[in-house]
Amino acid sequence: MKELGLVSKLPINRFTDFGAYLQLESGEEVLLPQGYLKGEERENDELEVFVYTDSEDRPVAVTTRPIALLDEWGVMEAKEVTSFGAFMDWGLPKDLLVPNAEMGKNMEPGKKYLVKVCVDYRTNRLIGSTKHKDFIYPAPKDYEPGIQVEGLIFDKTDLGYKVLLEDRYEGLVYANEVFQPLEIGEQRTLYVKKRRDDGKIDLQLLPTGREKYEEGAERILKILEEKKFLPLHDKSDPEEIKKVLSMSKKHFKQCIGQLYKAREIKILEDGIALAD
Repeated sequence: MKELGLVSKLPINRFTDFGAYLQLESGEEVLLPQGYLKGEERENDELEVFVYTDSEDRPVAVTTRPIALLDEWGVMEAKEVTSFGAFMDWGLPKDLLVPNAEMGKNMEPGKKYLVKVCVDYRTNRLIGSTKHKDFIYPAPKDYEPGIQVEGLIFDKTDLGYKVLLEDRYEGLVYANEVFQPLEIGEQRTLYVKKRRDDGKIDLQLLPTGREKYEEGAERILKILEEKKFLPLHDKSDPEEIKKVLSMSKKHFKQCIGQLYKAREIKILEDGIALAD
């Protein structure tokens, strides 16, 4: 079935008490259950649906889009771990099974994991795989320092946050360089810090050079416009600066230095304020 695991536009063939039957490219039909119909549909209308298999392994269509389609990666929470695999919440009524053979490591209920949606060609069912290392390639050499990239944050370790780039490369944001909240499953704009010899990418949250300080300076100015005064200065505790501004003390000092030189702020004994 060509449409399995994908979003497709399919025409309505006929209606029944259970819903609408849509026509597949092969000429066969797939049921869109009644709960997904608005009541205004007509025969031959095309509906955008996702096709997978229900709890009895029958093809079924839904208008809900899951976290990831076939051959895509997504961060999903493990709802239940059994003797034969883990059931993942991917946003549909039927959970996605990650069989034991497709587990990259032992899984625990309530935790989030990076999962690739695949087809089990023996049963023609969609399954998940957490063996992301089998699908990771060395990043090309054009991942040069300073370029902007989009990444999916998929794991947190003692070293930092692991990031998936372009569904095939792996990056890392070091824990000691994170000064703002990050969430597993979050898509983020990041910046290349370095391409390592093994092809993995060191990443950072802010641009390098002068742009970095301009972004932080804008944040400080915005807060000052609202509060008029910030009780932070070069002797403030680093944790207090991180709590209020989500930046390191070094970054803070560089930003206020830039703002002071531009005569945007005045530096007082007990904090900073907008310039007169």
